[in-house]
Amino acid sequence: MNLIDTLEAARARYRERNPASERQLAEAATVMPGGNTRSVLFHAPFPLTMVRGEGARLWDADGHRYLDALGEFTAGLYGHSNAVIRQAIIDALADGLSLSSHNRREVALAAEIQRRFPSMALMRFTNSGTEASLLALATAKAFTARPKIMVFDGAYHGGLLSFGRGGSPINVPHAYVVAPYNDLAAAQALVHAHGPTLAAIVVEPMLGAGGCIPGEPAFLRGLSELARGCGALLVFDEVQTSRLSIGGRQAQLGITPDLTVIGKYFGGGLSFGAFGGRVDCMAQFDPRRANALSHAGTFNNNVLSMAAGLAGLQQVLTQEALTALNQRGDRLRERLNAVLQTHGVAAQFTGLGSVMNLHGMSGPVHCAADLATSNTLLKELLFFDLLERGVYMAQRGLVTLSLPFDDAACDEMLGAFEDALRTRAAVLRG
Repeated sequence: MNLIDTLEAARARYRERNPASERQLAEAATVMPGGNTRSVLFHAPFPLTMVRGEGARLWDADGHRYLDALGEFTAGLYGHSNAVIRQAIIDALADGLSLSSHNRREVALAAEIQRRFPSMALMRFTNSGTEASLLALATAKAFTARPKIMVFDGAYHGGLLSFGRGGSPINVPHAYVVAPYNDLAAAQALVHAHGPTLAAIVVEPMLGAGGCIPGEPAFLRGLSELARGCGALLVFDEVQTSRLSIGGRQAQLGITPDLTVIGKYFGGGLSFGAFGGRVDCMAQFDPRRANALSHAGTFNNNVLSMAAGLAGLQQVLTQEALTALNQRGDRLRERLNAVLQTHGVAAQFTGLGSVMNLHGMSGPVHCAADLATSNTLLKELLFFDLLERGVYMAQRGLVTLSLPFDDAACDEMLGAFEDALRTRAAVLRG
């Protein structure tokens, strides 16, 4: 049986095993387009409906139990229902849900973030990483009085700032200068041509949705010099890479961006985003100034996200715990790649620490264009095979580990992956 026929059979078994999830999508489609309100979660023939989570485990509507190797696309760093964070939310509820005012928790959370990210000398909270990215770019344009933004092919800075596969028709219509990732010479040429009109160079230290492609240190440091030389602001989107160390990827590389964007786990599992940076730039939002920029958002400082985020950072996410998690991720990625090599399958995991992505190809991966030959059917087959073996990841190949994803969980995932490869070796080598 060839790869296409094997995949079709796997899809059929998936449908047979998950009738409740299929019914859920059909019901949802009566009130939502395609039954979906978050595009990344959809995959054919239908996505699973999860009904419960605990630690690093998930249960779906059909009663199947899974090892959660997706970790809410990096936002689920604490796993499901961490006891410390749950208690902080309960305590916050007891004090009142919507206070229509400043509150003490927002100050404490901002101080804790600033302690970890000194480059965020002043910051503002938002409801998501998308909002934070939008506001960071608007901040840069207002501060520099310049119109253009340099972005990178394959980058994702939120649902309205997506630059994979030629960009999105619903992107915010800034004047973009699009450069290839990890190509400093190309960036230099574009800065030479557009430098006086560039407000910002915005970059993910590792392409996240673009395939977990790490930014080469010399490339990222070079961007810092280019921004400084032309008067643009360097914006680090650390929504995903912030989890690579207590101070994010910028701390590991010794780079101080002008603005930083974060989100995901900083809300303790609830909605959250933030942008912050240099005092002179962020002071534009100081409402005590006559000409201050306005930044609205009913739930920017909502007490539940503030309480959950603060409890997570202060009581759960120690430097030791985060370091151990990323070391586990590095070891797991190496072991998964070794298994692929052993079975002669042209595929690989790329990434850093606790974040990685499977690609259906061998050879170096430096930028989004390198993924043009990736075998997406191979990835989809392994996705369905791993589900049958009780491992839940993204169909696109994304794997992100949570704090409860311990060594035993890594061994479990590796065993399931190796069993799938052993079963499919002939087809996958095809």
